[in-house]
Amino acid sequence: MAIVDLDAQPHRLDRGAIFAIMLGVIIVTLDISLTSTAIPAIASGLGVSPASTIWIINTYYLAVVSALLPLAALGEIFGHRKVFMLGLVVFAAGSVLAGTSGSLAGLTAARGLVGLGAAAVSATTPALIKCVYPPNKLGRGLGLYAMVVGVAFTAGPTTTSAVLSVADWPWLFFLNVPVALVALLMATMGLPDTERNVRRFDKVAASICALMFAALLTVISNAGHLRWSVALTALGLTVVLAYFLRKREAGVTAPVLALDLFRIRIFALSSITAICSFAVQGLVFVALPMLFMFKLGYSQVEAGLLITPWPATLALMTLVAAPLSERIAPGMLGGIGMLIVSIGLGLISTMPESAGIFDIAWRLILCGIGFGLFQSPNMVALMSSAPRERSGSAGGILATSRLLGQSIGAAAVAFCLSIRPVDGIETALWLGALAGLFAGGVSFSRLTRFARRA
Repeated sequence: MAIVDLDAQPHRLDRGAIFAIMLGVIIVTLDISLTSTAIPAIASGLGVSPASTIWIINTYYLAVVSALLPLAALGEIFGHRKVFMLGLVVFAAGSVLAGTSGSLAGLTAARGLVGLGAAAVSATTPALIKCVYPPNKLGRGLGLYAMVVGVAFTAGPTTTSAVLSVADWPWLFFLNVPVALVALLMATMGLPDTERNVRRFDKVAASICALMFAALLTVISNAGHLRWSVALTALGLTVVLAYFLRKREAGVTAPVLALDLFRIRIFALSSITAICSFAVQGLVFVALPMLFMFKLGYSQVEAGLLITPWPATLALMTLVAAPLSERIAPGMLGGIGMLIVSIGLGLISTMPESAGIFDIAWRLILCGIGFGLFQSPNMVALMSSAPRERSGSAGGILATSRLLGQSIGAAAVAFCLSIRPVDGIETALWLGALAGLFAGGVSFSRLTRFARRA
């Protein structure tokens, strides 16, 4: 298999390689959406309470966020293709174990293994896209990536209902296996080897980095539920681990934590924009079902369907935003987009209790348009600003920024409900609108001379 020089890419796109990458993205994105929606069915099947099954979700996210940057570094050293394919194998193996698990403990452990496989796929996908697409078409490649994520996320609840109508919950995981194997076969035949940044893989630094992000997620989750003793303990552990990681990687040209990339101001500002924007998204997708059910009186099924206009519009907007990012600065598109999201959230927060489906839909479409203007152009800005030999770490930062933001958003809803039980949902939405304004401001700052200065 030939090694591809990222600066001398062919202009003819390899559709087989693109299909393999996107198929991996589909199953990873669809999987977490399926599992989240199926929690009541899984709890019933295992004979446990729905509250206890939250560990199935938490363990998955801990595994993904903790492993992203170490796996991105492995992709740079040994090749993104190898790590991507290994991720598909681990993902398939974890899915088999999840489907055959007869206990909550077994299923939780299996979901952790699935999370490691998903992290490998997510950490290497942006770098593989940067390899397959020529530089002048990178925006379209990342736009396709964003659209596939949006469609797969949107399809999750419907797919779950369809599967559970004809089979038991283990089949939600068993069905992952053939799709992962097809993606693996396509990757074997079509994915090129990427240029490698040959260096020693620091296992100690990778372990400290993984533990640091696990502790950080513990801080975020427990702070949202006002469990301050646990949150402060985890915060102290996060600071200690960050200190030792920084000390160990001092002077390293390509650290696992990839702090070297944050010296590039466009990269740093794009990552901050992503964290803030995905915090808004994470907040909204937790708060809206509650708003629709408890304030507007819709059922759980109706509430799930009412959210659809946002991700559906987002998926369509990637077809518009990707070509636009080739002519208009991502900082401008992202800034305008997040301002539109903030306006949309303000309009949602002020909806009367008599609001109908149309009143809800057009507001969510507005939010979807705004988020679509941000997402793929921001990906382009972040990935394009990183040196070619650091594409893997840039992709890891991209995925980590998204997941951290979503975790912060979900915790923000829990925090608002804890301190304001009566109107916590509306408070959370207004907080999301303010976060959107801040994200827009950070995005606009990428247009300044300060951002363009090295």
